[in-house]
Amino acid sequence: MTDTGINRPVIAGIGEILWDVIGDSEKLGGAPINFAYHAGQLGARAHAVSTIGTDRRGAAALQTLKNAGMTTDHITEIKGVPTGYVTADVAKDGVATYDFPDNVAWDQIRIEAATMDLAVKLEAICFGSLAQRSQVSRKAIHHYLASVKPGTLKIFDLNIRQNFYSKMIIRDSLKLTDILKLNDDEIKILADLEDLHGDTGQQLRQLIDNYDLRLAVLTRGGNGSLLVSTQSVSDHPGFKTDMVDTIGAGDSFTAVTALGVLKGYSLQAINEHANRVAAFVCSQKGAIVPLPEEFQQW
Repeated sequence: MTDTGINRPVIAGIGEILWDVIGDSEKLGGAPINFAYHAGQLGARAHAVSTIGTDRRGAAALQTLKNAGMTTDHITEIKGVPTGYVTADVAKDGVATYDFPDNVAWDQIRIEAATMDLAVKLEAICFGSLAQRSQVSRKAIHHYLASVKPGTLKIFDLNIRQNFYSKMIIRDSLKLTDILKLNDDEIKILADLEDLHGDTGQQLRQLIDNYDLRLAVLTRGGNGSLLVSTQSVSDHPGFKTDMVDTIGAGDSFTAVTALGVLKGYSLQAINEHANRVAAFVCSQKGAIVPLPEEFQQW
């Protein structure tokens, strides 16, 4: 993902960086970091914005990102707290569930001057609800979102985990959002919080109307995805794959969506390619996996 060309959109993911601990293995991840990684594979100049600790996992995170071709210029370090990690349990169907420890480095996201300079160059930025569980990181994320130039595409990946969300966090985030990404479990939670009615398509339209969204993206695991905009709808059944785990699949879907919207592709084209990429990621172990070259041509 070295910058070798022009006309590459500048994109960032801001939020948690963490290690997915599955049994005896550890794989680097965190939704915003996974998003940035895949956006880079798809042709963007992509940046991960987060904070690590000055520990073994922190050093390993920096090296892993460099090995994956990503810049670490916007990953800050702080002392006294561990680099983020999460224990993940993968069921027989490949679906992962997570347990997040408290008070880790990404709960104290610190943004330095070089990263503030990056803000005015961004064409899209992805953020989620999980990293907003702490007031420190929530303030940092919202301050950064307020610093981007007008017209920058703001993508809110709902990414609900355990009880690390609130109506206030979700509503405040939706007010800043152009594209909402959520899954079939999260739409149920949001329907209750927002008093949404009807089928999922109608619920997505209510969210679009209520928050002046440009696009709502619903992923449904093995059942594909539904994309709804103010002007169009695309419903895709998904692709069968040899399932290993679902870690990072949704983040790759979000990355395809971001690039597709920036390039003016149709919802149908975005939905088709995003499902292909996500299905491939599901066939691999972990989130940061290289995509086949044919998938990178986007």
